[in-house]
Amino acid sequence: MLPVTVCLLAVALLLVAEHRGARRARAVAKLSASSAFVWAALAWGAALTPFGQLLLVGLALCWVGDALLLPAGRSAWFQLGIGAFLLAHLAYALACTRLALGPGALAAVGGVVGLGAWLEFRWLSPHLPSDFRWPVLAYLGAISLMVAVAVTAVVGGAPALLGVGAVGFALSDLAVARNRFVSPGFANKAWGLPAYYLSQLAIAYSVALVA
Repeated sequence: MLPVTVCLLAVALLLVAEHRGARRARAVAKLSASSAFVWAALAWGAALTPFGQLLLVGLALCWVGDALLLPAGRSAWFQLGIGAFLLAHLAYALACTRLALGPGALAAVGGVVGLGAWLEFRWLSPHLPSDFRWPVLAYLGAISLMVAVAVTAVVGGAPALLGVGAVGFALSDLAVARNRFVSPGFANKAWGLPAYYLSQLAIAYSVALVA
């Protein structure tokens, strides 16, 4: 499928640009890859169902977040990017509420996911500037909600790819957090960027499977 091919090629170019420190090429490749996962969702019928429409809103907000994170080293833009992704996770979570959710499964999954988020915050906390503590905590809450609802939906019969995408998205954020706050380096991007874009494609394709 053309948008998937475009996304994967753009991610490959993005990794090369990141490794070489080519800022313009990085911006073009990143926005091309992000545009491609929105394009893919539209091609798979995201605009045709309430579930797909909410996922499409989330994907579009991720595109905005990716654009806001392009300026390197600027805290204000980074915080705005966090805000865009936070809203994207809420849109994904809201989309998943259109699917079957068992209260018992949600409580169990939410407990496990919440524990993981708490451990991540404990890991990041010593490295966070004071003005980032609350934004990061709010972000972890939003992504934990998204993962918990998506995995619970899978338990209730939704396509497994939806849960894979949600979990993969959360894992890719570890690379972003490590690169920003703990130990910057290309190694974070070498696995974090492919994980992020593959996860977005998985979430986008779940629209076709649910339909």
